Amino acid sequence: MDARAIIAAKRDGKTLSEAELHWFADGLARGQVSDAQAGAFAMAVLLNGMTETERVALTLAMRDSGEVQKWDLPGPVLDKHSTGGVGDNVSLMLAPALAVCGAYVPMISGRGLGHTGGTLDKLESIPGYRSEIGKDELRWMVREIGCAIVGAGGDIAPADKRLYAVRDVTGTVESRDLITASILSKKLAMGLEGLVLDVKVGSGAFLSGAAAAEDLAGTLVSVARGAGCKARALITDMNEPLASAAGNALEVANAMAFLRGDAVDSRLWDVTVALGGALLKIGGLCKAAAEGQAMIAAAFQNGAAAERFGQMISRLGGPVDFIERSHHYLPQSPVAGEVLAPAGGFVQAIDVKALGLAVVSLGGGRQNEGDRLNLAVGLRDLAGRGAHLDEGEPLAVVHAADQSGLVRARDSVLAAYSIGPEIPEDLPLILKRIG
Repeated sequence: MDARAIIAAKRDGKTLSEAELHWFADGLARGQVSDAQAGAFAMAVLLNGMTETERVALTLAMRDSGEVQKWDLPGPVLDKHSTGGVGDNVSLMLAPALAVCGAYVPMISGRGLGHTGGTLDKLESIPGYRSEIGKDELRWMVREIGCAIVGAGGDIAPADKRLYAVRDVTGTVESRDLITASILSKKLAMGLEGLVLDVKVGSGAFLSGAAAAEDLAGTLVSVARGAGCKARALITDMNEPLASAAGNALEVANAMAFLRGDAVDSRLWDVTVALGGALLKIGGLCKAAAEGQAMIAAAFQNGAAAERFGQMISRLGGPVDFIERSHHYLPQSPVAGEVLAPAGGFVQAIDVKALGLAVVSLGGGRQNEGDRLNLAVGLRDLAGRGAHLDEGEPLAVVHAADQSGLVRARDSVLAAYSIGPEIPEDLPLILKRIG
């Protein structure tokens, strides 16, 4: 086979065979396909699309371009994936709660992308935490502790790593087919038996329209199942931050308060419990999602999830008493200040993407690939939709590296909030379940 013939076939709208897609993925992983050819392939897929058979074949080909984990464990191997939002720190609570309930969770996570935060960046605000570990240590962690939240090693879906880097600079990131293969190839390389997908929609999501979110969710579920993994998707609202904090260390602090039971954001609780319940049902650990939700809730309420998270953190190099003393270990910004409501009324709407970009501008996210993050900066105590504020009451607290950053972020937060006299219509948090 040859890359030019495969590219030309897809350019002309033809259906590629399983063998052709495996050859191309293997060529990406081994360097036999050039960046130019990878970009041409991505553009041809973006313009002409793929059939369901092609999507499954491409996903499996990219999965098989590297090592695929095989497990022999007394419970199901499960994971979740979120398409990204602001204040979305669900993974930090969900992974240990699932482990408490009898699941095994090799959670491969990523870094921040655009205005959304990344789970690995958040965890690296914990002193000593190692997000890159070898496969033997990963297997020990999953077997003995039940969960590990780490990055994908170089041997996990290397074809996806090549193709993703090319997509980022060729205007092909938006391809539903390539998004699907990218997400699922890495997850399936971990030998999952079940996967739940949290597809965000709204002002803080990559997909602002419900139709596009439903289309992507349906594609992810059908391809995952076609590749032999049980899957379900929840379409969830991102018209306000999920947690009341945005920024790496601040979201970890928020998660620790959640696990300790000190302060729990209601939206964050509802999404985390719903995703966990769906996964436990998929994995056969309960008969109904409602039963699974009760199991996840109990893991939080009795402190078992917090204890399991602490075990994971200490085994990966973090402090042994991190749960109890997280405030002592997390980095603190030198400057903090409130953003005050310019008028009284109800929060009508929030430009959530603008809040995410405010965190990026503070240094908490990357504007260029090699940027070094300031893990301490961000926003906390964010007012939610429908909150009633008097003039001069705080909308949020900004944590910044210096005074000029504080001023800029304060202006961005003010611009992101709409305040008016009417109580806004309630928006459902979970819009639809697929699968």
